[in-house]
Amino acid sequence: MFRDAARSLLAEPRVPDPPVRVWRDWALVAALVPVAVLEGVLKEDLVWRVASVVVALALLLTLLWRRTHPLAAVMVAFGLLTVVHAVPLVVGVDWRGLDTSVFVVFLLVYSLFRWGSGRDAAIGMVVLSVPVLLSGLTPLIHESAEGVPASDLVGGGLFVLVVAAVGVAVRYQAKAQARGMDQVKLLEREQLARELHDTVAHHVSAIAIRAQAGRVVASSDPAAALDALVVIEEEASRTLSEMRAMVGALRHGEEPDLAPQRGVADIERLITVNGDRPHIHLELSGDLDGLRPSVDAALYRLAQESITNAVRHARRATRIKVTVSGDDDCVRLTVGDDGDAGAFDPRSASGFGLIGMAERAKLLGGTLEAGPNRNRGWTVHAVLPRARRGGA
Repeated sequence: MFRDAARSLLAEPRVPDPPVRVWRDWALVAALVPVAVLEGVLKEDLVWRVASVVVALALLLTLLWRRTHPLAAVMVAFGLLTVVHAVPLVVGVDWRGLDTSVFVVFLLVYSLFRWGSGRDAAIGMVVLSVPVLLSGLTPLIHESAEGVPASDLVGGGLFVLVVAAVGVAVRYQAKAQARGMDQVKLLEREQLARELHDTVAHHVSAIAIRAQAGRVVASSDPAAALDALVVIEEEASRTLSEMRAMVGALRHGEEPDLAPQRGVADIERLITVNGDRPHIHLELSGDLDGLRPSVDAALYRLAQESITNAVRHARRATRIKVTVSGDDDCVRLTVGDDGDAGAFDPRSASGFGLIGMAERAKLLGGTLEAGPNRNRGWTVHAVLPRARRGGA
């Protein structure tokens, strides 16, 4: 069992696409630099004061690579610590270093287990043990040197294990969340595949019916046959457009979309279902005809999800306003409530409703924004490009 666990640990890959250096990393290093300098100036009984400050500053620089190159950062840091522990051991000096260096060590250990591979973690723990052993050997080689007490070594080792365990826990929590989002996307792809079948079947059926009618009247009414060909061309263009959009979403690496069955004309049913508390007001304006089925269906689903979130999470809301407006280029959907602005935090809600809504809008070439208003309430605003008339 232990052997299987060890193999599983060594086979653990690195976390893909770790965050690169951001402003917070530079801010952390900038904040710790004066701390290290002040500690070096004010700390009493500090051996090799200048060297201790230089070592601490060098260790701080490794924090900038702790996510992208965790093992390299650990090897550089603990390699430096091994050297600065070996030199005092040779000359018989009891060198302890700065507490700032200890903080950097713990942060590097966390980063190693959070971002590195299993093999990186194993190698890093071996490298880490070298300066610790040197600290313990100091009083054995030089009787005049006090060294680090055994209790401090044991306590420090236990704390390192706790820090490593925290790194592993955060790592697997992030992995579980990513798996959950992948599962949501997979479900959306399956629904989109079913909608692709329904949409294509609808258009192909219309093409078949028009083709049959055109064939019947071709000899007696050529004009009617020509009209049938025009309709067939339009339906074929719509089908091709829908297939390109939906198949593109089903390809690996593309953002998926939910393409449900109802449309803008069905949004009024949502108002009937939810009753009068809070009161839901619907406004339809502009040109809402001739929408692609996927755009029409996405508007319904976005409105449904937004109304559901408002009813469930908008505390003390008395009114929900749904506005759908269309123009020559796009269709806009706005759903807002007058509840407490800070009452609903999407990160604390179960599921991935807002993520799915954003993915639907993105697939169709649109945008979606959601957030609290300045005074009261929460607003969802989506803009989707409308279909071109008579073709793809």
